[in-house]
Amino acid sequence: MKIILTFLSISIFIFSTVSCTSKSARNKQKKVENSSKNQSNNTTNSKDLYLVTKVVDGDTFWVDNNTAEGLKIRLIGVDAPESRNVFKKVKQPYGVESKTYLTQLLRDQYVRLGFDIDSLDQYQRTLAYAYLENGEMINELIVKTGNAIVMTIAPNIKHEDLFIAGQRHARENSLGLWGLEMSR
Repeated sequence: MKIILTFLSISIFIFSTVSCTSKSARNKQKKVENSSKNQSNNTTNSKDLYLVTKVVDGDTFWVDNNTAEGLKIRLIGVDAPESRNVFKKVKQPYGVESKTYLTQLLRDQYVRLGFDIDSLDQYQRTLAYAYLENGEMINELIVKTGNAIVMTIAPNIKHEDLFIAGQRHARENSLGLWGLEMSR
């Protein structure tokens, strides 16, 4: 009887913990969605255009969303080499060039943001597909020019095929970081 009661107590504890965690995750997701809606509605130029204020590296940048801090964007589906030593990350070959490319692409530009399933990464950066005002997707451009590689993480895989095709183009033409092997 003691074994059954112990088992039931443990089962109830696990169920309530999982239930609370799921509810917390759902509430967090709603807050992010509401925050994104509010940010979109608060921009001064257009309800869905954001001014790029700073480029962190080849796949991360900040936009002005009319808050004191701004919004840190991590591009979905791509990974650029590290441009500097920070935390546990080490500067990698072609990192500076990748950051320079994104900086030149986004300098004084407004971008439109699109989202997928997960809206935040483990560092609380907003995960997004970013588009120039002319409609070109930045995520695709940096892969197609060899300034980043494909890195899709489920469930955010909406444009995975597009990125793979762009990477194939960059590799076949030895563009960007794919040209490093040719120059050695």
